[in-house]
Amino acid sequence: MIEVSKLSKAYGKLNAIQDISFTVDEGEILGLLGPNGAGKSTTMNIITGYLGKTSGKVTIDGIEVSEKPKEAKKKVGYLPEIPPLYTDMTVEKFLGFVFDLKGIELPKKEHIAEIMKTAGISNVSGRIIKNLSKGYKQRVGFAQALLGYPPVLVLDEPTVGLDPNQIIEFRKLIKSLGKKHTIIFSSHILSEVSEICDRIVVISQGKVVTDEKTSDLAQKFSGAPKIVVDIQGPSAEVCQALREIEGVLKTELISEENGEVKIRITHKSNIDIRQNIFTVMAAKNYPILEMGKVELSLEELYLQLTASSENSQNNTEKTGKRGKK
Repeated sequence: MIEVSKLSKAYGKLNAIQDISFTVDEGEILGLLGPNGAGKSTTMNIITGYLGKTSGKVTIDGIEVSEKPKEAKKKVGYLPEIPPLYTDMTVEKFLGFVFDLKGIELPKKEHIAEIMKTAGISNVSGRIIKNLSKGYKQRVGFAQALLGYPPVLVLDEPTVGLDPNQIIEFRKLIKSLGKKHTIIFSSHILSEVSEICDRIVVISQGKVVTDEKTSDLAQKFSGAPKIVVDIQGPSAEVCQALREIEGVLKTELISEENGEVKIRITHKSNIDIRQNIFTVMAAKNYPILEMGKVELSLEELYLQLTASSENSQNNTEKTGKRGKK
């Protein structure tokens, strides 16, 4: 549905993005992540036709955006980080205005009522937009993106300004829309991205540093698997017994208090050591109070990916400076 190929954007000598490439399949929800200034919004603006590219190609449902911008834009609903609202209008009149601008060929009154219900703004339809809360303004912005039910939705930080209950509702809404729409979703709330998105593209320093299925990311970057166990017993003896189990690579004492020890165990990926841990500790009469796998959180992964990208960029700049001397 969406194909981004070797996309670049330069402002003079400054490269905002460089050779960015990824695809989004029909019905897929793609999470676009990156630190501030990484190039996420620039990429989204080019995809939606709001910003021109320096080089590269963006295709939406077979239509190249720069060659046929009008046809391509008809297929996209866009919610920028700051919603584009005419704040002196009422909600209903604003959506009617956008309806006419988009040239939507649906029953106007019924469609707008349906969109307002979907976005949760039916109760403020007659209110002036500038008098609404930030959360409701965000919902109105989302409603204008959804008008006409375009096959592609591009949402830049869509939950900004929403309260916790509204965020939960919005997540459910996006997941349900993913069944009928292809969605690119940008957010700084990493847990939100991991919950909603099928795939994640991380951009740092204007380049794609990873493009993986959400379910595969932590497994790919976490290295050897780890288990944390809470055991009642003397730390030295417990650690020694654990180290002797087949497949254990390393043990680390995390804490020791009131006769209970918490230990992190790194083990070979092709061996499940949990049953052996239970057997060995039972034989020594050291009760296991808790045991669980350690998984790399999306926050840790994000920091790991962006840090490695920044280090690589710094090293390249240093090498370049040395070469000029």
